[in-house]
Amino acid sequence: MSKRHRIPLLIVVAVVAALVLAVYLRKQAPPEVARLLPEADAIVYFDLKPLRTLTHFDLHAGTRAAAYQTFLDATGIDPERDLDEAAFALHRMANPDGPNGLVAYSEVFDATFDGARLSQYLSTQAAATESYAGHTIFDIPIEGRTLRVAILGYEMVAASNAPTPEQIHSIIDRYHTAALPFSGSTLLAEHYHDVPLLSQVWGIGKIGLPFADGHALSLLGIPIPLSAETTFIASVRYLGSLHLRVEEIAANADSAQATTRVAGVALQVLRSLQASDASQDPAKVALGDFLNSATVQQKDNRVVLRAVVPTSLLESLVSGAGTSSDSGAGANSGENITGQPDGTGAAPTPSQ
Repeated sequence: MSKRHRIPLLIVVAVVAALVLAVYLRKQAPPEVARLLPEADAIVYFDLKPLRTLTHFDLHAGTRAAAYQTFLDATGIDPERDLDEAAFALHRMANPDGPNGLVAYSEVFDATFDGARLSQYLSTQAAATESYAGHTIFDIPIEGRTLRVAILGYEMVAASNAPTPEQIHSIIDRYHTAALPFSGSTLLAEHYHDVPLLSQVWGIGKIGLPFADGHALSLLGIPIPLSAETTFIASVRYLGSLHLRVEEIAANADSAQATTRVAGVALQVLRSLQASDASQDPAKVALGDFLNSATVQQKDNRVVLRAVVPTSLLESLVSGAGTSSDSGAGANSGENITGQPDGTGAAPTPSQ
């Protein structure tokens, strides 16, 4: 082969190699909706497509609050049917007595929707709007705080009820650099590699976040020796059955050993209580199967709990979540893009 022909061939090989590498990196990267989230104390992600197939939660909408139904009618969006992915960032508040309570939320949704109808609806709810980096941010006042909502693209919406617009601005900025496969928050950079491959649901964060008011942790009256800064990585993935995995990254091996001991005792107590219940209710039987499958293992400063979640148990939980009442959420809960505190149980939101 002449030198003249070798040069184009090298270029083709280099381009193909670059494409293969790009595809590989994209598969290893966190989902885009999670990468867009701002800096946070915890992140929770849901891939709802396989969960919808497994549990048919779209058939268990339950009772819908009037404001939520108004949102559905005005936008044509049915989250149980149209929402495919959702990622939530939890921000610990310095003042837990403020309008946001212990935690503020930012979220990114991947869904099928009519952008014009959604924009029109948001404009009717907003007290003000802001233009930022080519996007309109709708400021919706709710119970002493502001829910900021932005339509990012044809299938993506972002929202945040943080006290300042910094978080929604960060999401928009990240959206414009979303092609970079490993862009994302510090939390993702440090711990996403600990999330098992193909997890449909996962969360990363510190145990202290929901207990920031200083209450001691306990399970069945048994004190849990966990620091408020202990990091957890939880995940659920479907491998013929649903596998739950919860990993603690303790400060040292001694702390991990203490957690392992307490978790073992707690599992024994729960199994005993379940065994003493003679009920043949399918949900209770499934709960028993779940507890019996649970194992706890320690390696150095890490503790891993594994269990198999019966599909029937997940279906019963989803069905129960879809039968909530019309009551709204309290001041410490999150809001959805309806512009109302979420208490409907009709779709995944920060308050659930």
